[in-house]
Amino acid sequence: MSALAPVRRAILERRVRIVVAITITWNVVEAIVAIAAGTVASSAALVGFGLDSIVEVLSAAAVAWQFSARDPQRRERVALRVIAIAFFALATYVGIDAAIALVMQERPDPSPVGIAIAALSLAVMPFLSWFERRTGRELGSATAVADSKQTLLCTYLSAALPVGLLANALLGWWWADAVAALAIAVIAVREGVLAWRGEGCCAVPGGHGRADDVDHEHDGDQAAPTCSCCAVADPR
Repeated sequence: MSALAPVRRAILERRVRIVVAITITWNVVEAIVAIAAGTVASSAALVGFGLDSIVEVLSAAAVAWQFSARDPQRRERVALRVIAIAFFALATYVGIDAAIALVMQERPDPSPVGIAIAALSLAVMPFLSWFERRTGRELGSATAVADSKQTLLCTYLSAALPVGLLANALLGWWWADAVAALAIAVIAVREGVLAWRGEGCCAVPGGHGRADDVDHEHDGDQAAPTCSCCAVADPR
């Protein structure tokens, strides 16, 4: 793989700034609506949904801060630590909430506002996650890839709401939503550890990735990535 040309790098960095700006805007609106509606309706589930959106804002804001610099690579480690903290915060909240739901045998809340927000998230967030991950891979940015995973986990949480409602209504599985949330919390912890260690993305020559994540061939002429993150990072 050849190094990214300056023009191509500038295009990719601009794409990252655009996608995180959209992500931040979306999650701020989502948080305001969910928390306001949850407060009026005394719905802990809706308030929790809004708090989850705030965690996603923290992760995206770290990437926005990094790529606002002239040399984003210099801010990458700090940004990764902030994203890791966002993963841990998400895992802590989701894990505690799911554990309480299991102990108290709480059934999913069929809130129309919550369902509408979840449906909109399912329509928007998967594309944002895919686009940021694709751009981050080519750029070799561990932070962009890690933030895209944060967005994807929030999408899974949005999907868990209607799935939990259906499982409860059709099969009587009141616990399905909480069990799915616990699984997501475990994934969030794992991703947080990887982000903290700076292992969210392998290196791309000329990119922002970690050089120690690339294994060199025995002949010393080529380098092949050992992880799936940047496997498609050919700038051509």
